[in-house]
Amino acid sequence: MAKKITLSPRGDILKQDLMKVGKGAMIAGGGAFATYLLQGLTQVDYGDWTPIVVALLSVVINFVRKYITENKY
Repeated sequence: MAKKITLSPRGDILKQDLMKVGKGAMIAGGGAFATYLLQGLTQVDYGDWTPIVVALLSVVINFVRKYITENKY
């Protein structure tokens, strides 16, 4: 039996959409929090590089999340 695909029409937000946005926000927040912890623990000020460090840590958090969970495609 084929899996049913649900489309989110333009101008409408489904529960699945909100869950994806929430996961993205948690990953971005996790990257920011990890940067905050690293700056506090290592006493390193990233200065102008802070946004790049936050983005890289967010990617690492997303990679780890994907690695430790079961993925269905």
